[in-house]
Amino acid sequence: MSSGPGAASAPAPTAHETQPGLDAEPAPDAEPAPNAEPSLDTEPAPDAPPAPETPRASSMFSSLRIRNYRLFFAGQVVSNTGTWMQRIAQDWLVLSLTGSSAAVGITTALQFLPMLLFGLYGGVLVDRLPKRPTLLVTQSAMAVTGLLLAALTLTGDVRVWHVYVAAFAVGLATVLDNPARQSFVSEMVGPGQLQNAVSLNSANFQSARLIGPAVAGVMITGVGTGWAFLANGLSFVAPITGLLLMRTRELHAVQRAPRGKGQLREGLRYVAGRPDLTWSIVLVGFIGTFGFNFPVWLSAFAGHVFHAGAGAYSLFNIVTATGSLAGALLAARRGTARLRVLILAAVSFGALEIVAALAPQYWMFALLMAPIGMFGMTVNVTANTAVQMATDPAMRGRVMSLFMMVFMGGTPLGAPLVGWVTDAYGARTGFALGGAVSLVSAVAIGLALTRAGGLRVAVGWRRGHPRVTLVPREPRKPREELAAV
Repeated sequence: MSSGPGAASAPAPTAHETQPGLDAEPAPDAEPAPNAEPSLDTEPAPDAPPAPETPRASSMFSSLRIRNYRLFFAGQVVSNTGTWMQRIAQDWLVLSLTGSSAAVGITTALQFLPMLLFGLYGGVLVDRLPKRPTLLVTQSAMAVTGLLLAALTLTGDVRVWHVYVAAFAVGLATVLDNPARQSFVSEMVGPGQLQNAVSLNSANFQSARLIGPAVAGVMITGVGTGWAFLANGLSFVAPITGLLLMRTRELHAVQRAPRGKGQLREGLRYVAGRPDLTWSIVLVGFIGTFGFNFPVWLSAFAGHVFHAGAGAYSLFNIVTATGSLAGALLAARRGTARLRVLILAAVSFGALEIVAALAPQYWMFALLMAPIGMFGMTVNVTANTAVQMATDPAMRGRVMSLFMMVFMGGTPLGAPLVGWVTDAYGARTGFALGGAVSLVSAVAIGLALTRAGGLRVAVGWRRGHPRVTLVPREPRKPREELAAV
C-alpha cells in the first residue's frame, strides 16, 4: 500500500487500496476502480472515462425483486419475530426462577460472550466455508436450542442453569451465523443492490423488535413462557425453507479463502491498512459502547426523572424502534453508502442525545427518541454497507466478524460503566455522557478520514446559500519555489 495520499513516488494503489474521499473529484485521467471504496460525494471529472454501469436502487424495496433475497427476507421476518419473543421470555423466566436482575444480566452476558471470545475466528471460518450451507447449520442449531428450552419449560423441569447453557449455545451459533448472514447478502443481490438489501434487513429487524415483544407479552401472560420458546424454535422453519428453495445458479460467485495459517492476522492487517475500514469500525465501536445503552437510560428517565412508570418506558422503546425503522427504510432509498452520510448521522445522533438529556418535559423527551433512533440506525446501516462494499470478497467474513464483534460486544462492555455513571450522577448526566462520546468520536473520525483522503474543508456559496464541501488539498510547493515567491 502507498504511504499516503501525498507520496508522489509511491506506486499507484490497487482497487482495494484506494483511500476514501469525502467530496473530492478524481483526477481527469483517473481510471475508475470497479471495487473502490465508497466516497462521500465523489463525482467523475468531465473528461474521465465512463465508469462501469452499476445497477442502483430504484425504489425502497428494489432488492426484493431478486428471488433468492426475497426468500431470505421472508424467512427472516418470521425468525426475527421469534428471536425477539425468546429474548423477552428468556429474561422473564430467569427473573421468575431467581428473582434477581443480576441473573438476567448474566444471561445476556453469556449470549454475547462467545462473540467477544471467538468472533474473529468465526470470521476466518466463514471466509473458508460456503455461506448457504453454513447458515443451514447455524439456523438449525438455534432452532434446536429453542425447542429444547421449550420442552424443559413446558414439562416444569427447567432450571436457571439450563437457560444459561441455552444462551451460551445461541451465542456460539451466532459466532458463525452473524458474519455468514452479513456476507451472504452480497452473494444474493450483488454490489448494486447491497445497500438496499442491508437497509431492508435492518428494517426487518426493527419491525420484529416492535412485534415480537408484544406477541411474547400476550403469550407469556396467556399460556406461559414455554410456548414463546416453542414459537421461536418453530420460527426457524421459515429461513431454513427459504435457504433450501434458493437457486444456487443465481448467486453471485465469491472465491473462498483457502485454508492456511495466519489468516486471522492477515484479516487484522488488512483492516489496519485500510483507514476507511478502520475508522468506520472504530466509530461503530464508540457509538455501540457508549451511545446505544438505551435500556439503562430509558428505564431511568421513565422511573426517576419523569416518574411515569413502566408505561413510559414502553412508550420510549416503541418511539425509538419506530425511528429506527424509519431510518432503515430511508437508507434503503439511497443507492450508495457514503462515508459523509455516516459521519453526519453520527454527529446528529450524539448531538440529539445531549439535547434529549436536557429535555425538561416528558413529551419532548419522547419525541426526541424518534430522530435519535433514525440517526442511530443510519449509522449502523451506512457503516455496515460501506465496510462490506469496500472489502475484498475473500476477506469479507473476517472483516464483518470484526465489525459485528465491535458493534455487538461494545454495548455489554459499556453498559456497566454507563449504568454506574447514571446511578451515581443521574440519568441526565449518563445520557449526556453517551451522546458526548458519540459526538466527539464522530467529529474526530470525520477529520481523520478527511486527512486520510487528502482533503480539506472549503466554504463557498451556491445559489445564494453557504455550502461546506471537501476538496483535495493543494500539494505543498518546494522550498525553492516558496523562496522565489
